[in-house]
Amino acid sequence: MTVLRPRELLLEELRDALVAAGEPRYRAEQLFRWTHQKGATSLAEMTDVGRAARERLAAAVDLTPLQVDLSQTAHDGTTKLRLVTADGRKVESVLIPERDPGRVPLTSREECWQAKPASTHATPDDDKLTLCISSQVGCAIGCKFCATATLGLMRNLTAGEIVDQVYRARAIAGRRISHLVFMGMGEPMHNYDGVLRAIRLLCDDLGLGFSTRRITVSTSGLVPGIERLGREPFQVNLAVSLNATTDEVRTRLMPINKKYPLATLLGAIRAYPLARRRRVTFEYVLLAGVNDTDADARRLVKLLHGIPAKVNLIPWNPHPTLPFARPAREHVLHFQAELKRHGIGAYLRETRGDDIAAACGQLVAQAPPAA
Repeated sequence: MTVLRPRELLLEELRDALVAAGEPRYRAEQLFRWTHQKGATSLAEMTDVGRAARERLAAAVDLTPLQVDLSQTAHDGTTKLRLVTADGRKVESVLIPERDPGRVPLTSREECWQAKPASTHATPDDDKLTLCISSQVGCAIGCKFCATATLGLMRNLTAGEIVDQVYRARAIAGRRISHLVFMGMGEPMHNYDGVLRAIRLLCDDLGLGFSTRRITVSTSGLVPGIERLGREPFQVNLAVSLNATTDEVRTRLMPINKKYPLATLLGAIRAYPLARRRRVTFEYVLLAGVNDTDADARRLVKLLHGIPAKVNLIPWNPHPTLPFARPAREHVLHFQAELKRHGIGAYLRETRGDDIAAACGQLVAQAPPAA
């Protein structure tokens, strides 16, 4: 039998491989469940499989997990994990507990800027735990405001490496992860096959049984990937990193706009087959003096006209190597108010984990500075 890596294989693929090697069909279900539902990292953990069977499989099954190289917890409870692949590559994922709502509506303006004391009473949101996962080692898109872009692209992550981020994070958190967002390192649409295979593995009922309604795939605007995603037999949430309202500014910030300018991108979004009550999320990183004017707000309203959409406003998270600034609090609130006044659902994304460089756009998989 060739070496099998169960984290990479769909159930039917694993079944075919094991049956071809002389194992009973049910062995695949056992191995799949231990790998994906229970996060096993060795055959020895499979207590419902006999010793003889485990010894038979030992030479042919590789359950080596990602190695947790670093786990840092921020003042707000956000935890950043630096994980090492079998070939020594480092990626990061971020666990975000829902201590407070991460998106604050206009009616709670001040709350998004102030840390609130931990509640002494449980709320429905207390159980929400989001994992921001990476799809690549580095990124090739080159967005000028993102620290990950400084790394360039080293390689795609495999589906097994993607799903194992979830399993390692769950083991560290000690509880269920409720939501997954493909917003970590990399452009998910550049690793389309790996990302979609990972989603299928995560949603399998014999695995974690994730609902596609709790999975969000973000893109910088790769139109062919958006179109392909719209043809899938299931629908995850789609988020688009927009960040500008003119082609001149967007091309300056996001070189991908040269190939897929705003008209092309928004045309693909309008053609995207949204399920009932679903909306496309547009991520808009606010950069002081670059894309945060009243004119930008008015143009954004026009660009999104007719699209079932919501806008996440993200005050830029600083990185010492990048030449931008975060807008003043009052300015961000004014920009939000302009969108709301014109009927756009606009939310402020609370900055989480910025004291450990775990916030949006800060992931570079580097060692923390010495104390």
